[in-house]
Formats: sequence, C-alpha cells, structure tokens
Amino acid sequence: MFEYQKSRRFFAQCAGKMEELAAAELKEFGAKEIKTAYRGIWFVAELEHIYRINYRSRLLSRVLAPLISIDCHSTNYLYKTAVKLPWDELFSVDDSFAIFSTVSNSLITHSKYASLILKDAMADFYRDKYGNRPNVDTDNPNVWINLHIEENKARISLDTSGGTLHKRGYRLKSVSAPMQETLAAAIIRLSGWKGDSPLLDPMCGSGTLLAEALLEYCRIPSAFNRDNFGFEYLPDFDENLWHKILSDGARLTRALPELLILGCDVDFLAVSAARNNLESLPGGNKVSILHSDFRHHPGLENGTIVCNPPYGIRMGEEKELGKLYKDFGDFLKQKCKGSQAFVYCGNRELIPSLGLKPAAKIPLVSGNLDGRLVKLEIY
Repeated sequence: MFEYQKSRRFFAQCAGKMEELAAAELKEFGAKEIKTAYRGIWFVAELEHIYRINYRSRLLSRVLAPLISIDCHSTNYLYKTAVKLPWDELFSVDDSFAIFSTVSNSLITHSKYASLILKDAMADFYRDKYGNRPNVDTDNPNVWINLHIEENKARISLDTSGGTLHKRGYRLKSVSAPMQETLAAAIIRLSGWKGDSPLLDPMCGSGTLLAEALLEYCRIPSAFNRDNFGFEYLPDFDENLWHKILSDGARLTRALPELLILGCDVDFLAVSAARNNLESLPGGNKVSILHSDFRHHPGLENGTIVCNPPYGIRMGEEKELGKLYKDFGDFLKQKCKGSQAFVYCGNRELIPSLGLKPAAKIPLVSGNLDGRLVKLEIY
C-alpha cells in the first residue's frame, strides 16, 4: 500500500502568496484537515475529491499523492529504497515517465543528481522484473514523479495532475511576458466578479484575464481541454466515478451573454492573439476585444476592471512607465466611475503613479516578481 492510500493525505502546489486563497478553494471542493505550507497546502481527501480538484481547480499548479516518505542521508539509501517500490502498480514498462525534484537543507545537495538516482532505481526495478525499462520523456510523459528532499527527509510522490495545471490548453498564441493562468484566475477570484455587471481588461495582451473570467462565469472546468491526468495511473483509480465527474462538469456549464466580458489593447498582434485564444474556448467568440489604446476607449462605468499593465519587462524606461500608469489612473477616474478596478502591479514602485488611493494591496507572486494586486474604488 502506498502512503496516500493509508492516510488519504495529499499535497497541492500553488504559487507564492496564494496559499490561503488556494486553501479556501480546496475547502470548497470538500478537502479536510487543510494546512498551508510554503507554496502549497496539505489536505485530506477521498479520490473523488482529487479527480474534481484536478479537473476544476483554477488556482493550483499540481496535486501530489505521496507514495513513500523516508529518512534519507545519502543517494545510496535513496536508490536502495526506491528500487524496492512496486512501480508496476502505477504504470507499465510501455509507459513513459519523468521526474522533477527539489532539494533543500540536506546532505543530498543537487536536485538533478537526486532525480538521476531515482530514475536509475525505477529503471532497474523494471529491468530486473521484465527485462526492459520504460522510457524517460521530459516533455510529455505518461507519469510525472516528484522527489522532494528537505532536512534529510525524502518524499516520493505521483503527480495526480499529470503536469502543471496552469496549462489550460487555450493559449494558442502569446505575447512577451504573458500572465500565468493561475495568477489571472486568482485576480478574477479576488475581484469578486460573478457576472452581475460587465468586466473590462483595457490592456488585455493575449487575453489571459479575459479567458479566466469566461471560464469562471461559464463554470467551465479549468482542465476541460486536458486529455489525461496522473490520477488515472493510481492503483485505486475509479474510472466510473471519473466519468460521472466529467458528466457533472458538462451539465453545470452556462452560456456567456454578449458584451459581458470586454477587452482592448493597443498592440494589434496582442489583439489577434487574444481573439485566437478566446475563440478556442466555448463562447469565446462573444468576448468583445477592440484594437484600441485604452486612452481612446469609452471606458466602463459601474463594472469591474481587471488589468496587468506593463511593469518593466515589456516596456522601456521607468519614466515612460510612470506616464502610462498616470494615464491609466486618469482613464479610471474619468471613464470608469462607479467601477472597481483590480490592477496587478509587478513593480510596486509604480503604484503611486496611478494617482488613486488603493483600497487594498494584495501580495501575489508572478515568477520572480513579488507583485501587488491593487484594488481601486472609483467614485
């Protein structure tokens, strides 16, 4: 029996500063005994919840099912333990696999070397038993295995998500420095928008915020485009239960009204990318996207504004960015009365340039950027 089968305890990974938000989402899915950790959450759940979480979660990156936890002071002991695990209860010699590892504060110091040792142990298990070994495929494996070593304790897990969940499948085209889908979903969730009034992204780029707003309103599962999940390789996978969850997901969806979700961007290539991406989603052709500078846009009163303005990676000088933020603040004041704006600022020093007093500044990490989601009330 693997560890998760005894404890029903799993670990969900998420972006930094998103732990509490993701924990609240897990509770909505029926998870119990929820405890946040650094960039993740421990929780207890039945497999039904694991299927639903992977299928519908908008905030999580991966959900890991622990297979074994051991004291581990050397790669030799890691190998001796891993080679004895019943790997063929998870996947066959004809399947492919890949390993991703993290190591901290341990005698084993190199994550890539630790991955290599675990790979050798897994390959030797199959070779000794079947005379052949499964292939390693680091791009699109059947099974992802996680190795986490911290303070000389190792945990080997199967990734029930089958790869990172932020890859929704709708990003057919992109622009430089696109917003990650899970961050966009967090912004939509934090905005409190439920579709009672229009939503506008006046610098929409390739349309990630618009797409996540559409998924939220239409109740479309985040992973509706995904062909397979890692949980399908668990030894106690229940295919009938999984198909029921798929049917429930299709039944709960609803259509998007015209002119409820709006966007614009000054960059024609960005607008083209956004339209392509949105049209890959059910109802995406009802999202109105204009090729326009926000300064010339009519604005939106009594609605919700969401935005991820440039913060230095996609644009040049700080002075130019400061003027952009000032003009955007003027746009909000003059053309968006009665609205709430949620502006993600990757560079916190640009926040004062908006010329509006924030009602809240919520920390959210985007890659290496410790940004802030700024809430603005426009009276």
